[in-house]
Amino acid sequence: MTGLKKTKKQIEALAKNIKLLILDVDGVLTDGRIILDNDGIEYKCFNVRDGHGIKMLQRHGVQVAIITGRSSKVVERRAKELGITEVYQKCHKKAVALEDIIFKTGFSVKEVACVGDDIVDIPIFRRVALSIAVSDAVDEAKSAAAFVTKNAGGKGAVREVCELILKAKGLWKDIIDEYSKV
Repeated sequence: MTGLKKTKKQIEALAKNIKLLILDVDGVLTDGRIILDNDGIEYKCFNVRDGHGIKMLQRHGVQVAIITGRSSKVVERRAKELGITEVYQKCHKKAVALEDIIFKTGFSVKEVACVGDDIVDIPIFRRVALSIAVSDAVDEAKSAAAFVTKNAGGKGAVREVCELILKAKGLWKDIIDEYSKV
């Protein structure tokens, strides 16, 4: 569905209809680094603002799912903390996972956005309404995406996307007003 860069107005029109946001993990929710200690324990760094953006989306009716090629207990834990129930790990054919999520949720691909950073995300980019690459994604992913974030993966890119969707839906002012209450 996508691949050609869209104008700001076109992106906002697509974002307004999003009911499901699909996220990759390494390079999107994290900066792509994987830290392993001597005991084989894996560490990842997540951006708290990205998490807050996800929670704001969820509170306003947008579901969030994770599709990642790696498998990690850290991802399970972070997804649980954020209330993300659709988590597909060790998924090398991400388009198959997308079809499963679409079937489970009943959403149309016209209501789905996806954020990715690498060539494995391109098959999903080609199917969803709004494909988004993080600013430090590989060139092929950026070329296949309708939109490229200003922020890098793990450094606020997901929050940027969450705000884009909330603003397009006309919800941002209400969110700010709610947080401004004393």
